[in-house]
Amino acid sequence: MYGSRGVGAFAGRRASAAALGAALLVAGCSSSGDDGGKDQGEAAGAVITQQPKEADPYWVNPEGLAVRKVAELQQDGKKTEAEQIRKIAEQPVGEWISPENPEQQARGLTEGADKVGRTALLVLYNIPHRDCGQYSQGGAADGDAYRAFVDGVAKGIGDRPATVILEPDAVLHLVDGCTPQQFHEERYDLLSGAVAKLKGLKNTRVYLDAGNAGWGNPDQIFEPLKRAGIDQADGFSVNVSNFYSTEDSIAYGKQLSAKVGNKPFVIDTSRNGNGPYTEGAADERWCNPPGRALGETPTTRTADPLVDAYLWIKRPGESDGECKGGPKAGQWWADYALGLAKASD
Repeated sequence: MYGSRGVGAFAGRRASAAALGAALLVAGCSSSGDDGGKDQGEAAGAVITQQPKEADPYWVNPEGLAVRKVAELQQDGKKTEAEQIRKIAEQPVGEWISPENPEQQARGLTEGADKVGRTALLVLYNIPHRDCGQYSQGGAADGDAYRAFVDGVAKGIGDRPATVILEPDAVLHLVDGCTPQQFHEERYDLLSGAVAKLKGLKNTRVYLDAGNAGWGNPDQIFEPLKRAGIDQADGFSVNVSNFYSTEDSIAYGKQLSAKVGNKPFVIDTSRNGNGPYTEGAADERWCNPPGRALGETPTTRTADPLVDAYLWIKRPGESDGECKGGPKAGQWWADYALGLAKASD
């Protein structure tokens, strides 16, 4: 096991699944012609403002968990806390598609985004033998179940705009010894098949996950990425659910890009405002580390032509797992969310 894991609370998809359903996802979000290019929406009593489309084309789900938490805090008269959580609620975050009704989820999310001229940001995290028995273990029962899952997602997306982050850590765990050898060939086949399926859609961009700046050397992962379909993908993602600085993530991404045909990449900046945690047990520094902060807000206006976007792929405020006093992976942790927001002031 390497010193800082690239996994995290990828079970955050559970929370989004609870809010899904095409009818409610498209409700309560309407364009406004005099708001400086921003869209406004209301969910559960909380008004949210989406960022200007030209800088950030991704969709803020008006039924998102952080939005609902803002409404709850307002209703409880906790205005200061509500404004802190609003820093999370008004940014687009990854929608983690759960195995239950993936077609319905993907359709609802992409319809909701498309209705207001935005792009849905989806995360697929259901590869068999996921997470090597850690906090987010699980995944599809077998290869056929995974293919059916991807087929459902693709059917749900259809021709609507979507950006898909494909299987955080799935390739990395083939390289670091975490995933047993007998599952390697199947995983390569499933990943390359998923890339091909999703890239067959009219308006879908696909980024295959490629680890983070702290796990090892790009020389170790570029050939596995090629076997997993990076040539067909739009690019790769780095730092998903991790805390490495944007500067370090760009350096890692550039080194890797040079080895995979100069493919561009996206960076998860959701919680990297203070960089990685360097204390405590090395093998759990990735899990709910204290003193972290929100990072750069999502945008496609980055400082480097190889960096397609800064994204909040991990959903800030949702636990990495039952460590350091946190709840189960993917559950909202109010104190941690407030800490992230306050530290970003």
